[in-house]
This record gives sequence, structure tokens and C-alpha cells, in this order.
Amino acid sequence: MMRPLRRALILDCDGYETPLFSADGRHLAVRGNAYDNSVEVFEFPSLRRVLTTTLGDPSPGYPYPQEWLDQMQAWSRHNVAFGARPGVLWIATPAGTLVEVDLETRQAVEHDVLTGSRLSALAATATGELLVAGSGGDLVLLSVLSGSTQNCTANRDTSRDAAAVFLETTAEVPDDGDDLETHLVLTDGTRTWEADDLATTTAASSTDPTWLQLQAAINAAQVQCE
Repeated sequence: MMRPLRRALILDCDGYETPLFSADGRHLAVRGNAYDNSVEVFEFPSLRRVLTTTLGDPSPGYPYPQEWLDQMQAWSRHNVAFGARPGVLWIATPAGTLVEVDLETRQAVEHDVLTGSRLSALAATATGELLVAGSGGDLVLLSVLSGSTQNCTANRDTSRDAAAVFLETTAEVPDDGDDLETHLVLTDGTRTWEADDLATTTAASSTDPTWLQLQAAINAAQVQCE
């Protein structure tokens, strides 16, 4: 039987896509969310956040202007991929270009792929090629010169080692752990919270994550009721 682990990554809201691991297991990308075209990348196994960005204009807040909604919906929800090159994230855009993001230097380079056609999906093959779909029905397979001697076997070894290190830093939730939140050690990629910390937090600033502001407000209301 599979059992949840205590160490967990917490995201700010809902509507995220399935997390995506790089081939070497060193990075984890999360595409979302329900209110913004956000992209976040975390190191693994540390879970340290190394990139956070919004594709297009950030949310102006409700009610949403139609122009902003049209722009948001132009971005594919499946437009990020890790290819063969370690430490590089690829992002497909509505303008028909692929953006190559170096996660170490934070430098980005645009590549024309399907000019005049919105890129509607992006994925990587098992051997690291990029598969791009266009809104006009085009399907393009791209081979990216990596300049690296790293191969699939090395990637598997690296990812296996990363998983082993992660398991050494955490433990399984006990069999009687019905209340999951009381056992979790949470991180947002910047800070870490033990369950006891969150149970007593009553103050949060506007710069804190939304979920933390809500948790603080709920705790403060319970204290007042007591």
C-alpha cells in the first residue's frame, strides 16, 4: 500500500496541472493555476523554488476584463516541457515560438517554430526530443542539440539518487494519521512550516501566500470565539 509522506509542497491556490519532472529528476515544474497562467519550478529533492513567473499579464482581479480573459485563454495549459538538456525548461507561446529558459542563469531565448500559428501543446519524448502542436493542425518534432554527454542511463541514475535523498529527509504518515494536516511539514519553496506552527499562526501580511493568510484568519477567529 502507498502511504503519504510527511514532507509536502504546498501551492497557493487551486487548478494546477499535473507536476512535471525533468528527465534527470533535478527539477519539478508546476503549471497552473485556476486564476493565472503561472509557471513554478522547484529543485528536487530540496523543493527550493528556483523560478516563478506568469505567462502574459498577471490577473487584474475580479471582474476580469474580456481582453485579459482572451489573452489568458490563448495560452495552452499544456505548454511546458523538459527536454534532453539538463536545467532547461521549454515554454510554448501563442505567438508560435518556443522559449528556452536556463534555470541556472534565468536567461531566456526565443525560437521561431510555427510563425502565425498558436502553439497549442508541448511535450517531450522519452529520448528528449520536443513535440509541438499548432492550432492549425501542425505537428512538429524537434531535435535539440544539447552539447551534453549525459544519456538516458545517467538521467535514470541521477533521478533515482534524488528520490533516495528525498526519502531520507522525510517519513511516512502513521497508520492512524487520519488528520493528514497534523502530520505534514509544508514548504512553498521558500519557507517551511511544521503542523504546530500553522495551528497557532494568527498573523500574516499581504505579501504572504493566500493560503497562509486564510489560515491565520481562521486561527484568529477561533481564538476570539474561545
